[in-house]
Amino acid sequence: MRSVSVKTDDEVEYLRQNNQLVASTLAYLATLIEPGVQTKVLDLRAEEFIRDHGAVPGFKGYEGFPYTLCISVNDVVVHGFPSDYCLQDGDIVSVDCGTVMHGYYGDSAYTFAVGEISQENKDLLRVTRESLDLAIEGITAGWRVGDIGATVQEHVERHGYGIVREMVGHGLGTDMHEQPEVPNYGRKGHGKMLTPNLVICIEPMVTMGKRFIYVERDGWTVRTVDRKNAAHFEKAVAIRKNGTADQLTRYDEIVDNLKKKGAWVS
Repeated sequence: MRSVSVKTDDEVEYLRQNNQLVASTLAYLATLIEPGVQTKVLDLRAEEFIRDHGAVPGFKGYEGFPYTLCISVNDVVVHGFPSDYCLQDGDIVSVDCGTVMHGYYGDSAYTFAVGEISQENKDLLRVTRESLDLAIEGITAGWRVGDIGATVQEHVERHGYGIVREMVGHGLGTDMHEQPEVPNYGRKGHGKMLTPNLVICIEPMVTMGKRFIYVERDGWTVRTVDRKNAAHFEKAVAIRKNGTADQLTRYDEIVDNLKKKGAWVS
């Protein structure tokens, strides 16, 4: 990872543009996600959408990753490959998307319900999303990275879920992965101070069972060891001068599109 880079106001706005394009891409995909859709089709549509809006896919070719999207179904935590797999009723699917525009990155994720999902899966998605919201809403002057991780961890573990420790959030800028690392566990009052115009991605990765994971032979796909489902939500935020968080990623358009099609919303 590159070293910590505090951004200028103009740089924060470039990052906002990218992350809102990522959110709009995810909102477009929300209209397409349904039983029977091949995940590779979602990948192709996302690339077309991103390029039509003046950006390029941020993931494709990044450290050798071959696709526009990370599409992670059920027990795949992150970095799943788009494929011939057809989404099935009851699946949950994390879609992680990145862009590059004006030399800056966008990087955000949302976990979608496919058709009618079980109450067990609904609870997993709801708690994961809540942990992200609580961490962002809690950010205030004097907070450190450890306060974010502790907030996520406390909420998730209170509900009996596991927190992945090997994969973390990160700084964001002219590189997709900058310092500081932003773990989803930690101790309050520890870690890097959240200084004004620091831009970070917060991304809880939560498991229905044990927290342990492994990487498949493709070198990318991360699964839960016990093969129980996982959920993943990610937003980019900028720290304001008063110490609170400015959400560069907004889920509003995603939620609106899901409601329009009558899909379940976490």
